[in-house]
Amino acid sequence: MDPASSTTATPPPPPPSQTPQQPAFPSIKPLPRAPRSFQTPTKRINTGADLSTFLTTTAYRDILLFLLQLNRSLCPRRPPGAGAGPATTYPLTSLPPAARLPPSIAALQNLLAAAESLIDLAPPDPGPRRFGNVSFRKWHELLAERAPALLAEHLPDSVLAFPTAPVSDPPSSELLSYLLGAFGSPQRLDYGTGHELSFLAFLGSLYKLSFFADDVPTSPAPGEPDTAALDRTIVLGVIEPYLRVVRRLILTYTLEPAGSHGVWGLDDHSFLPYIFGSAQLTSPVSSDADPMPTEGSVRGAPKTGDIVKPAVVEAQRSENMYFSAVGFINDVKKGPFWEHSPILFDVSGVKDGWGKINKGMLKMFNAEVLQKFPVVQHFTFGSLFAWDQDPDAAPVSQSVHSANQPSYNYPATTAPPLKDVAECIGRL
Repeated sequence: MDPASSTTATPPPPPPSQTPQQPAFPSIKPLPRAPRSFQTPTKRINTGADLSTFLTTTAYRDILLFLLQLNRSLCPRRPPGAGAGPATTYPLTSLPPAARLPPSIAALQNLLAAAESLIDLAPPDPGPRRFGNVSFRKWHELLAERAPALLAEHLPDSVLAFPTAPVSDPPSSELLSYLLGAFGSPQRLDYGTGHELSFLAFLGSLYKLSFFADDVPTSPAPGEPDTAALDRTIVLGVIEPYLRVVRRLILTYTLEPAGSHGVWGLDDHSFLPYIFGSAQLTSPVSSDADPMPTEGSVRGAPKTGDIVKPAVVEAQRSENMYFSAVGFINDVKKGPFWEHSPILFDVSGVKDGWGKINKGMLKMFNAEVLQKFPVVQHFTFGSLFAWDQDPDAAPVSQSVHSANQPSYNYPATTAPPLKDVAECIGRL
């Protein structure tokens, strides 16, 4: 053999089973335990121009990364090489019993239970009223008074005593802002998707401060990233219980929808359960390198049109977050579903399965929550979700800026700001 040719020969590539897979989905990461300057979050979105700036910040980036990270964790999974075999799904009932919950999840459940128990100390005012019950202000005042102690009781020193720079607010100042912002407005007696967003930021802040670090499983399931099981447990074990507390607050104090489009909104109060609930029912993936399914459903999933069937909703609401949210609508609204919830009714007609709905819900959340001034104007920014320029952010087009100028004159009976649901779901 020619020596020269032997030195230039290229070895054959390893077989596919030996080719390392690169994770296809970025996520937010815990911060290094180096001193940092924490900042009490403040309001920064005051004009349409501020909204355009927000879309180029690291806060906007990290909100979306965290949302996509949690969404991905709920996707059904099939072992690599299993072909069309059965998939593992993650219904609400898959959460471990209380005695086997990760310590961080149990701590947050106890914190939520303590917040809910304050309802007994602030019973609703019995007098007639048209908008909200003023006793909600008492409940919120009690929560604000006790929140520092609740954080001290349920969060470890590794979070509350995170290393700080010489000039810094305490880490708890950022956590308190997002926690208190997650339970509605005592001034307006309302609750909406902006408050839900604040709770997502509260959990994202804890994630960055390594609150969940000790709960990462040492042996993840085949084909999934190390944190997927933990991320699932955050959704099923913390976000769903949070939504249950919020629903009780809404019923107890007749809280008004905040930032709502009225009948043309997806839901009067929530958005996250529709994202996560549809993710629970998508087609399965086999590895972290697989893209998130954008069509199809896992075998055995209820049909997309079943949300208009009360019996199916009742059977599924304890298993799936989407059906749980629809079940709450059925609890509080009367009349034909298509009449009081026309957007959800239209979504139920999507023919390409829960994967298509999940993709559409993510796009709708971006358009109807993160890019709508009346909703996101109350979000606050500190160091964990910062008003800093994302170096990789694309310039915001003028059309986005113009479409989201402050406006409060949505006619109650006109079409939604999106021309029709197909803009978010049918034309993806």
